[in-house]
Amino acid sequence: MTDPTCKACQGTWPRADHFIADLGLSQAYLHDDQFFKGWTVVVFRRHATELFQLAPTERMQLMEEVSLVAKTLAQVFEARKINYELLGNQLPHIHWHLIPRLATDPAPLEPVWRVQHEPVRPAIEDLQASIERIKAGIARLR
Repeated sequence: MTDPTCKACQGTWPRADHFIADLGLSQAYLHDDQFFKGWTVVVFRRHATELFQLAPTERMQLMEEVSLVAKTLAQVFEARKINYELLGNQLPHIHWHLIPRLATDPAPLEPVWRVQHEPVRPAIEDLQASIERIKAGIARLR
């Protein structure tokens, strides 16, 4: 099932060149803004807006996929904590924001949405290096 008005269903978000891995029911992408290094989104492959719309087996598998990426990010970026966000107010399509919170975090007690900053758009080689590190981490854990 797809929604023709949904950016995730149309394939216009996230950016294709930020693709990390196909996880099964979802796909992982590096977020556009890397102010919080390693910020990744896990996007459900079909259109749904709420977890309760998924079959119980889908919810369990999706949570396993989210957990796999979170564990990978924690290891790859030596995170002190991983923040998990599933909002959908701006993009009503199930997608998780997984944000590693590092020792160098400028505001460790604040949610990322409250931290004022200019978006960090890494150079293509830095972007690809992060994607490869995460991809290799996922492969090790599978």
